[in-house]
Order: sequence, then C-alpha cells, then structure tokens
Amino acid sequence: MHNLGQTRSSNGRDHLLLTPDTFVRTSLPGLERGEAIVHVSPAVGAGFTQYTAELEPSGSMAASSAQRFVYLLSGGLELCGADTSQGLEPGGYAYIPAGMECRITARKESRLVVIEKPYEPLSGVEQPGLLVHDEGSVASTALHGNEDLQVRSLLPDVPAFDFAVNTMTYEPGAALSQVEIHVMEHGLLMLEGGGIYRLGDCWYPVTAGDFIWMAPYCPQWFGALGKRAAKYLIYKDWNRHPLG
Repeated sequence: MHNLGQTRSSNGRDHLLLTPDTFVRTSLPGLERGEAIVHVSPAVGAGFTQYTAELEPSGSMAASSAQRFVYLLSGGLELCGADTSQGLEPGGYAYIPAGMECRITARKESRLVVIEKPYEPLSGVEQPGLLVHDEGSVASTALHGNEDLQVRSLLPDVPAFDFAVNTMTYEPGAALSQVEIHVMEHGLLMLEGGGIYRLGDCWYPVTAGDFIWMAPYCPQWFGALGKRAAKYLIYKDWNRHPLG
C-alpha cells in the first residue's frame, strides 16, 4: 500500500534521520555487481562519506584513494591486495589506508557498511596500516561506569587514526547520562533494537536499519526502549585539532 507521503525520515538543520523506506540505491565507480545506499556525504556538509554496499556473489569494490573502513553486516568477503588476502565474516571489519591497493570481493551475497574519509596527516606520525579484526574479539567497556551501556572501540585510540568507529549496546531502559553537544560529527547505523533519539530540538523513534548523521554541535541523546538490547555502529572524527 502507498504510504501517502508519510515517513519517519527527517532532514534537519544539523542532522539527518534516514529510514529504509526512503533509501535509494545507486551505482558507484569501482562498484561491480552491486549497488550502494549513500547515507551521507560532503554534499550535505559532512566531512566523510558513509554508505551501505550491497554486493551480489562475486561482486566487488575497487581500491579507494581515501582511507576506508568496512564492517560486514551479512554474507562473506575477501580482501585482496598485493601483500594480503584475508576473509571477513559478519561482525568482521577492516581499516584500509588511503591509496592501498585492496579489492573487496563478495564470496556470497553481502551487505557492508563503508566509511570513506580523506586522511588528515599529523606531523611526525605515520599513517596507519591495514587492520583486519572481528568485533567479537574486542573487549567492551562500561560507558561512565554504566554496565547497561557497553562500548567496543573498533580502532586503536592512537594519534595515527583521525577517526574512531565504535559499537554501543544499551540494555532495555539504558540511556546516555547527558545530552551531548560537541565538535565531533557522527554517522550512526542502528544495528539492533530501537529507542528514542534526540537530535537538535526533535525526538525521533528509531529502529534497526535507520541511519543518523549528526553535524558538529548537534544536541544528541539516546535511550533504549523495548524488550531487547539496542545496538548501533557509530563514526566520529577524532584526534585532530579543530583548526587543522
């Protein structure tokens, strides 16, 4: 049935909420036998691009001139470069440095989160190398001592990395302890469960599959609702001075 123009999606001054009913698939250069849902890009003022790639069996993505982070949602992938060949299963992820020749190929139908960002060099610090890991092997920590809110930091917190990617898991009823307003921007994909997200001066119901972009200084807060845990994957720019 036609939805008669109704959607939970919203485009605010300092945020986006994009729900699956409004996703539009497109082809991208270097993406073969697959499509992309581009959630956010510099076109809206973001300093990075984030999209979901949907690959058919043997579909592939060519190397990128920007640094790239991928997180496998479903299926199976092979990362192949001049000096490496490694597989990814769901929950697996990889950081691929800018300019590295590394093709991503689907062993079967696959969906993956892709984050791309120009690397911001830091004097005296070498760019990070290839990192391939699995979320389940990363220790979780309680946020501000709240055991019902667990964070897994998927990238090392060292100056070489100019962004961070975490997963955050909230038990039902758990919530951030404050409304956050800060210089970092975020890209967020809801993976499981749902709840209420405050973005700017608006409160939105959100659920698995939704994407959120938060501009710098966007007021933000989340509380989990329902009978199951809520979980999301979240990006933020990090470890660089605001003046560049």
